[in-house]
Amino acid sequence: MTKLGEYFKTKSVNKAEISRKTGISKNRLSELSTKESAKIRGEEIYLIALAIDVAPTEILDVTCGDLKLRP
Repeated sequence: MTKLGEYFKTKSVNKAEISRKTGISKNRLSELSTKESAKIRGEEIYLIALAIDVAPTEILDVTCGDLKLRP
């Protein structure tokens, strides 16, 4: 499970509802939730955030918060 998948789980997110509200397919949401190789696009972050009523930065923090600059 990806970081986004874990986030969805803790928030009790209904992927079918997000799909309906955003136009992002259920298959794509499933891919983003389970495949580590799946890359989320900025538009998807923004639409998902709108659908679940959180700031897009919250999703960015969850999915990319472990990234660090090179020394």
